[in-house]
Amino acid sequence: MRRNALVFVALTVAVLAMLASGKYLDRTRKQHGPLTLVGDIKGVQAPDFSLFTLDGQKVKLSDYHGKAVLLNFWATWCPPCKVEMPWFVDLQKQYGKDGLVILGVAMDDSEPASIAKFAQELGVNYTVLLGTDKVSDDYGDVQYLPTTFFIGRNGAVVDKLTGLLDRKDIEDDVKKALATDPGAPMRPLTVQQNQAQIQRRAVPPEPPETRDPQ
Repeated sequence: MRRNALVFVALTVAVLAMLASGKYLDRTRKQHGPLTLVGDIKGVQAPDFSLFTLDGQKVKLSDYHGKAVLLNFWATWCPPCKVEMPWFVDLQKQYGKDGLVILGVAMDDSEPASIAKFAQELGVNYTVLLGTDKVSDDYGDVQYLPTTFFIGRNGAVVDKLTGLLDRKDIEDDVKKALATDPGAPMRPLTVQQNQAQIQRRAVPPEPPETRDPQ
């Protein structure tokens, strides 16, 4: 009975930590622009992006066409992220030879050196990228961390998981992504998704910031 109570308390703390992380991210982000991945996203092409690694190299999602990609949005201040990152390390070791690529998108404002130290302490063996508001918007406005997208070999979204879930759920989606055909057709965008993309193209540039007169 006592063990069950301790497990319940641990799970409750993890859920609360996840929610706190999500709300924190939402408070610190700038006002976002039109979103891209909205509604039913399974089978829809994952938006391409160009992000920098911790050592300043540029990485594009399209560089990995033909691979299965696990795209994980996380932050150093996110306790649930720290729980699942060792799982990703093991999954990269186990399925890397089969074509799995794990990309961790850091969504906090820490210096790259601090993020690198954090990742090194956890033994991260996959590529860590520096996130931006734009990539968050492209993926439907990522507010809650961790959020993970599974992208098939053809570049389409296989699934999306939000929050700290069971490792088996993550591994099952990895297997689904690996099983996709690189030449498989993708689902067309919904009306809602098309409208989101049209709105994005129509958004004017933001005016420069001005100071109030003293």
